[in-house]
Amino acid sequence: MIEAPYEVAPRDARALTKVFLRELAVREEGTEGHQYVRNTLIEMNTSLVRYAAGRFRARGDEMEDIVQVGIIGLIKAIDRFDLSREVEFATFAVPYIVGEIKRFFRDSTWAVHVPRRLQEARVELAKANDELGARLGRAPRVAELAEALDLSEEEVVEAQIAANGYHTASLDAALGNGDEEAADAALVDVIGEEDPALELFEDFHTLAPLVERLDERDRLLLHLRFVEERTQSEIGTRLGVSQMHVSRLLARALARLREGMLPETGKA
Repeated sequence: MIEAPYEVAPRDARALTKVFLRELAVREEGTEGHQYVRNTLIEMNTSLVRYAAGRFRARGDEMEDIVQVGIIGLIKAIDRFDLSREVEFATFAVPYIVGEIKRFFRDSTWAVHVPRRLQEARVELAKANDELGARLGRAPRVAELAEALDLSEEEVVEAQIAANGYHTASLDAALGNGDEEAADAALVDVIGEEDPALELFEDFHTLAPLVERLDERDRLLLHLRFVEERTQSEIGTRLGVSQMHVSRLLARALARLREGMLPETGKA
């Protein structure tokens, strides 16, 4: 029995997680023993959730709220993990954790982070718009809204602009500008570009345990080739093997990493 699962170091948690996942698989669901093992797995891997949640720190929300949402993803990963798949639990769990946090931001927060005073002003502005619109029979002017809310006209305009951050248009939305040639064009076709750095977190976290599973020689080969950027000929001289043998060893090691990154397809 682990007395303080939250205090288990991440490296130790990785090894213990394997043991507890095997134990969870043989425990009868709904029993006290099953619940203990499941709860311990959750507590031991909270550090993994915090690590994944760190990428969202700039959002401005309370980190503890983000972590709590991430734990929901962790629980789903624990319940769905299949021991028969030769995949590290962390590799399997991180997409669930990150996905749950992204879903939280998508469904329950402002699309763009807006200062709280403007969020509150938006609510009052919406009420004033409805009340004045009904009374005047037309859309109220900025000056009229400012008087009703006891705000300056600049503050009303600022709140109106900030309100645009509450909802966003879908990237798949049609442009709808009346141009027949652009009738089928969507917003995604004309703005933005792919940022490969966005997926680096998941890739690095997935790759690290796979590299650890390689033997010492394969790890040295990868280090010499991709960190020190040695040629295959230089590596062969260093290890006392032929360049062709180095090529075969590298190909085998990279194939294992590709298979681990995408075990279902085996494609990089």
